Amino acid sequence: MRGVFIILDGVADLPTSALNNQTPLEAAKTPNLDEIAKKSKLDYCFPVKEGIAPQSHTAVLSLLGYDSSTIPRGPLEAQGAGIKIRKGDLVLRTNFCTIDSIKDGNILDKRAGRIFTKKETKILARAINENVKLPYPFEFHSTVQHRGILIFRGGFSDNITNADPFYGKGVAYQKEEAKIQFSRPMDDEDDSKLSADLVNAFMRKSHEVLNNHPINIARAKKGLFAANFLNCREPGNSPIKLKKIKGKWLALAIRPLENGIAKAVGMSLYYDRAVIPKIRGIDVYSSLHSSLKHASKAAVKMIRRNHKKYDYFYIHFKETDIPGHDNKPLEKVKMIELIDYYFFSYLKKYLNGNNVIITSDHSTPCKLKSHSADPVPVLTYPNPSSKSPSNEQRFTEKFGLEGRKILGRSLLKENFF
Repeated sequence: MRGVFIILDGVADLPTSALNNQTPLEAAKTPNLDEIAKKSKLDYCFPVKEGIAPQSHTAVLSLLGYDSSTIPRGPLEAQGAGIKIRKGDLVLRTNFCTIDSIKDGNILDKRAGRIFTKKETKILARAINENVKLPYPFEFHSTVQHRGILIFRGGFSDNITNADPFYGKGVAYQKEEAKIQFSRPMDDEDDSKLSADLVNAFMRKSHEVLNNHPINIARAKKGLFAANFLNCREPGNSPIKLKKIKGKWLALAIRPLENGIAKAVGMSLYYDRAVIPKIRGIDVYSSLHSSLKHASKAAVKMIRRNHKKYDYFYIHFKETDIPGHDNKPLEKVKMIELIDYYFFSYLKKYLNGNNVIITSDHSTPCKLKSHSADPVPVLTYPNPSSKSPSNEQRFTEKFGLEGRKILGRSLLKENFF
């Protein structure tokens, strides 16, 4: 084993009054991560480039050393979910959301409250696939919580705009309120117009099915957001396969996007069924705590069992991003502490002779409820600097800013390769 690359998704934040003007990383009690930080170098980076609030896929690909500017998210999600796609298939990532009506178009919640059981989303997906009638074949797949994948089978153009007001091409917009947005062709070609029209027809017709579905009627009666509309974004019409990353890698990446990225760059996947979140009741965070605990333990198991077989390990903890989107700083603190207790307590004993990078793919400040363009801290072990680190040094945004600025795409090259 040569190195471990860890991404704490969206963990970087801004000071908040809920935490006495600290960030969640500053407020969290992380004795094990602190011990690692005291032996490491702390810097900061803009994962894609300065001034950009990146989507997760562009940020992760950039941190892995790739030019992510032309890589769409839709096919990555499909590949990560184990769905076979062919050249010409139009593939989009979708989000269940809540709107008041098609006519007014106000988005009340862009993730329909996040509270879904797998059973609910499967039933809704089946209702869409059985009842939405379009002139071309399509498939809708629900994946995790509010997430889904839409595929039109055939030969379609992907030169169309996102049908999601919260995201541009590879970037996230800081909006709390928005109206629904339909897709437009980005050129004068007939197939681009056809693609945009198909996506828009799907959004309208699926709303009719979802809005009157018993599951959503029951959710509304319970005071929950109805999953009555689907935003669609990041279209692509080809499978994604990139130049293989250097070395032999094993990845723990639970959700479809991170799985898809790992597959696209030639990593092997470590699978543990226990880390897939199972939502029960209306408290989504209790389920996320459980999945994060299992993911941390799975990461330990993965390294312990495979350190002689692989050069590098990629570990992506998604849960730390979610409280930022929901403005729940106390939940983000708890998640950081869970990772420290179950994973970093092991990693600190496994440092000698190995390189370690810990960072975030983007900042998701709780008070913004969205990705931001703020830099993220980067921890590298062993400390390449001749200067001894401060005994007070911790993996936080503040200490990261005291170091040098690192380009996201050069991170692995400088520390692993």
